Amino acid sequence: MSSNEWKEVKLDSIGERFAMGPFGSNIKSDNFVENGVPIIRGGNLSTGRFNDKDFVYLTEEKADELKGSNAFVDDIVFTHRGTIGQVGIIPKNKHQRYVISQSQMKMTCNREVSVPLYIYYFFKSPIGQYKLLCNTSTTGVPAIARPLTSLKSIVINLPTLSEQKAIATTLSCLDDMIELNNRTNQILEEIAQSIYKRWFVDFEFPNEEGEPYKSSGGEMVDSELGEIPKGWKIGKLDDIIEIHDSKRIPLSVRKREQMLKIYPYYGASSLMDYVDDYIFDGLYILLGEDGTVVDDNGYPILQYVWGKFWVNNHAHVLKGINGFNEDSLYILLKNTNVQSIITGAVQLKINQANLKALRVIIPRKSPLEVFNQVLDPIFAEKRRLLDEIKKLESIRDTLLPKLMSGEIRVPVEEVV
Repeated sequence: MSSNEWKEVKLDSIGERFAMGPFGSNIKSDNFVENGVPIIRGGNLSTGRFNDKDFVYLTEEKADELKGSNAFVDDIVFTHRGTIGQVGIIPKNKHQRYVISQSQMKMTCNREVSVPLYIYYFFKSPIGQYKLLCNTSTTGVPAIARPLTSLKSIVINLPTLSEQKAIATTLSCLDDMIELNNRTNQILEEIAQSIYKRWFVDFEFPNEEGEPYKSSGGEMVDSELGEIPKGWKIGKLDDIIEIHDSKRIPLSVRKREQMLKIYPYYGASSLMDYVDDYIFDGLYILLGEDGTVVDDNGYPILQYVWGKFWVNNHAHVLKGINGFNEDSLYILLKNTNVQSIITGAVQLKINQANLKALRVIIPRKSPLEVFNQVLDPIFAEKRRLLDEIKKLESIRDTLLPKLMSGEIRVPVEEVV
């Protein structure tokens, strides 16, 4: 069957159920409990197929009251207000059910004619995003006008069930590898964090005999930040960082639109775009300067970056010195609360002077050198996996529109 023979169908004809999230008054903060039925919010649709963490919960009874807004395995969830264009698919082997938020809507596919994962990937493709967003209202908070009506009226090209499965399997295999690499990287960072806390918070780094320092009777002395090992000191962050902020150059959206998308362009908290030139080359730590600068617990927003890239003027650009390299500096900053140096009530800011003056514990040279050696293979693998993720994402994003249009066909018989 050629792509010209794919059927054009309205979403309404292949969906068993469509539903909106509950009215805001039906879910209040005092309904939240520590465990129960998770509420899907925008953050759960912001990365990958579905981010199955960072939930707030409702009781089973409350979820029953909102049963029309319950979502189950393979339901497709869309954000219709706020960060519109977000799409996710409910995973298997996680929670039995979810409740979608007031800013979302969901679709349950008719499995006799459609494959849920194929429909999910359609809405992740450029044509799917265009059709989803073409009824956007730009007055006030971005929103899709008449959300369910607009969703049901979308027309898509639908191949046979076998070809839908083949396309979904191909794309899903790439996403599976991406998710595996992300989970591995998370574990690697958790290992590095555990070692840091053991050595530089609990002070159980190996002594000269290879025994845990503090519990083996290592001498401790008082300091302004509490007891620290003898020979260690309290200093300023300025003692262990090199700041490269003077090299930063902001680029307007208009300028970036005219550029080839080659090198990463970073802002305060994330990768924002790609541009056709670079101003940094190497391994650096980016720390948010203004805007999104800390997490909910007061720890800095960091980006661990390498290679050729560009940075705007909303992130401090740092390297480690005096025994600290970028790996150990990253872990130190990850564990350093910076709430006390933030200024600004509306636009939060960490200025350079306050950053330099931040008080930190500076260990002796020998345990820091050993710590750097321990971190080296961990972060080398982290970089390798992240580079691989970028390649896999590029392959997926290149294939996605071509598979959805029938330009590239997947041999159905090869799919189990």
